[in-house]
Amino acid sequence: MESLRGSLWKPTWILTVFNWATGPDVPFAWGYCFKEEQGNPPDYCVANQQWPCVPGKKYYGRGPIQISYNYNYGPAGRPIGLNLLNSPETVANYPVVSFKTALWFWMTPQSPKPSCHDVITGTWRPSAADTAAY
Repeated sequence: MESLRGSLWKPTWILTVFNWATGPDVPFAWGYCFKEEQGNPPDYCVANQQWPCVPGKKYYGRGPIQISYNYNYGPAGRPIGLNLLNSPETVANYPVVSFKTALWFWMTPQSPKPSCHDVITGTWRPSAADTAAY
């Protein structure tokens, strides 16, 4: 047990099971542990004609990847047949929807960014401008 406690890196499950609330990178080490953004998040509503905010709704982080902003909730709902602009709380309240939105975020490029999947699998190749910016 002490060897785990002394480690600089701890898998999320270890942090969760042993309830370690202190240490390197806490609270950031608690990834994938909350179904909703913690604290008092803002509404994450920005002007967008294609994905307009619904009055009274907040688009803060929800789900395992914590999608946020109206311009993510709108398109994340389209392939699963849900209007997440009208009901963003669905992402936190229904596990299947939650993971479908996480997969959408993982697999979908968001200009000018490639998808996480394409980067990790090597499908995406950086342009000369991308490399120069690094």
